[in-house]
Amino acid sequence: MAQDPYRTFKAQAAQALSKAMAELGVATEPVLDRPPEGMGDLAFPCFPLAKTMRKAPNVIAQELAARIVPWGMVERVEAKGGYVNFHVRFEDLAQAALEDAVARKERFGAGDPKGVRTLLEHTSANPTGPLHVGRARNPIIGDTIARILRMAGHDLTTEFYVNDVGRQVAVMTWGVKHLELEREPERDADHFRHVLYYQQANRLAEEDPEVLGQIDEMLVKLEHGDAETVRLARETCEKVLRAVTESMARINISYDGFTWESKFVLDGTVDRVIEKLKASEHCREEEGAFHLELESFGISGRETKWVFTRADGTSLYTTRDLAYHMDKFKRTDVAVNVLGEDQKLGMQELAAALTIIGVDRKPEIVYYAFVSLPEGKMSTRKGVVVYIDDLIDEAVERAYDEVKKRRTDLSEERMREIARVVGVGALRYNIIRIQAEKQIVFKWEDALNFEGASAPFVQYAHARACSILRKAGARAGRFDAQRLATDHEKALAKLVAGFPSVIEECAENRRAHTLAAYAQDLAAQFNQFYRYVPVLKAEGDVLAARLALVEASMWALRNSLSCLGMEAPEEM
Repeated sequence: MAQDPYRTFKAQAAQALSKAMAELGVATEPVLDRPPEGMGDLAFPCFPLAKTMRKAPNVIAQELAARIVPWGMVERVEAKGGYVNFHVRFEDLAQAALEDAVARKERFGAGDPKGVRTLLEHTSANPTGPLHVGRARNPIIGDTIARILRMAGHDLTTEFYVNDVGRQVAVMTWGVKHLELEREPERDADHFRHVLYYQQANRLAEEDPEVLGQIDEMLVKLEHGDAETVRLARETCEKVLRAVTESMARINISYDGFTWESKFVLDGTVDRVIEKLKASEHCREEEGAFHLELESFGISGRETKWVFTRADGTSLYTTRDLAYHMDKFKRTDVAVNVLGEDQKLGMQELAAALTIIGVDRKPEIVYYAFVSLPEGKMSTRKGVVVYIDDLIDEAVERAYDEVKKRRTDLSEERMREIARVVGVGALRYNIIRIQAEKQIVFKWEDALNFEGASAPFVQYAHARACSILRKAGARAGRFDAQRLATDHEKALAKLVAGFPSVIEECAENRRAHTLAAYAQDLAAQFNQFYRYVPVLKAEGDVLAARLALVEASMWALRNSLSCLGMEAPEEM
């Protein structure tokens, strides 16, 4: 059974506050949160109550605080600046949290099984070449949320949906079948080789109507499920996909399964979906093509027409995506998609189409803004990109330069290994630290910054904790949290205690950047503790308590890094 003393404290504070609010005739559900520094451990803002109660927020706070009797882990309650502030009984919180961390180790912060099957789809990039930085956000966000959900107790499966039917695949497959490369790729890997075929074929299609016609013919065959054409496209895509997954493995990303778009064409699912859509009162025919009228579903303008078959009878990606989601719902309780912000309208249309065919379930969507270069938007078709493989190499090399400056005592092999861990961490953290909905302009100097808000900063704090424990020659034994008396010790212990709640919050909200911010705060607080509080020079009960705090901090840092998809080096 997972322990969370911080959540216990929060529940007790909320219970006491609810009772006080009822006495004042306030029916609002109390929402407690972490207040600004110096205002307690939890706070309730009274400002929203001012209008209904016709009193100043500070007066309301005073009236509520006067009615609350501290109990359990609530040591003290005070009114301050329009807030009701709750102070935790530190000894109880720290003792429970540190004991839990030291005992559970890698499982510290893990939640109890939720009993819910969750399918998280991410990456799902067209298999036409290597992933570029503009698309790197999808797999990194998806993998991080997956790790957090697993830590929180979800029965989770990750999946890559492979588009092996659409136009881009037809272009690449035609190129592989008909062209000789004009130049060799810079990297001897299938995804770098095939993107050249894709770019050459695109250029020829723009210049030569005959080539365009051949590609269109291949596309029709693909979308009609022609066995030979589907086989050729899949073989081509498999080579690219294999190389892409190898690149993803370099940044600690893997997938539990792959679902191929062609499956739903070949097994007749798409045809059955089309028949259901045609039978709907929302269906219209126009020049041989069929579409749904979606105005009644809140979709306006030209987008009210949702085309699901072309005049030649072929399906569209959207039709096949509908079939895919019906398949998902058979296999899972909760379906989560990680998608770019440009897919918002498409998901609205998908939700409407699901309703029309009688499916009452909808996927949860985690949207993200794209990454761009200072020069502008990236394009695989035009060849204006920074590939993620190159970015990984650059990150590792820059990390190696930093390690070499600092650790001349290490072997070349060991320096290279630390550089790999630090470089990959720097890359992932730079992506995940920004809220998904906010845009990122990719800059080398930000991604590979080894100071401040960065993965190396967190990793170094973990390495410091490991170093202290090595030098002590022992891990935490029995200890008394009351011996943690300084402000630095108390602040660090409270942050450690909050780790399980941060995991639960991130899982519930499908947010990853919150965990990145927590890891930074924890590392910064540990560094303050390291600077001002001697551990190895302490003795007796004080030494035992401080060692327990160091070990608990190490596990909170290590497990944070693990959920962020980063390794936790024991030396740097």
